[in-house]
Amino acid sequence: MVDVSAKAATRRVAIAEGRVVMSRKTLDIVLAGDAKKGDVLGTARLAGIMAGKRTHELIPLCHPLPVSQIGIDLTPDRKLPGIVVRASVKVTAQTGAEMEALTAVSVACLTVYDMVKAVQRDMRIEGIRLIEKQGGKSGHFRARE
Repeated sequence: MVDVSAKAATRRVAIAEGRVVMSRKTLDIVLAGDAKKGDVLGTARLAGIMAGKRTHELIPLCHPLPVSQIGIDLTPDRKLPGIVVRASVKVTAQTGAEMEALTAVSVACLTVYDMVKAVQRDMRIEGIRLIEKQGGKSGHFRARE
């Protein structure tokens, strides 16, 4: 692991995003709450939060962070069609929360896929990326659209 012991604990925020692209029929099933496995969006939200909290157990050499908040937004987008997943993570720590946000988005997207794969196996998970990072020595980062 990288030694961060000399760094000050500061407030840090990271926001990541990804998409699950699916057919209109599959999106309608998700939005109607008719998936055989249950509440797709609620389950994906919970899975993303849980994954973000356990990032250090999943990604080698990540520091365990005292996560103070994880928010997961799953927004239906009929133009895709599909679900846009966005995670925001807040910590006060010696290192940033980018990996926690990216892990939360990834697992939330995978959970959407898992919940409706019986309906459509050719869904695509795409565009997972860091949108914004605040705090720490490197300062503020915002991805270009």
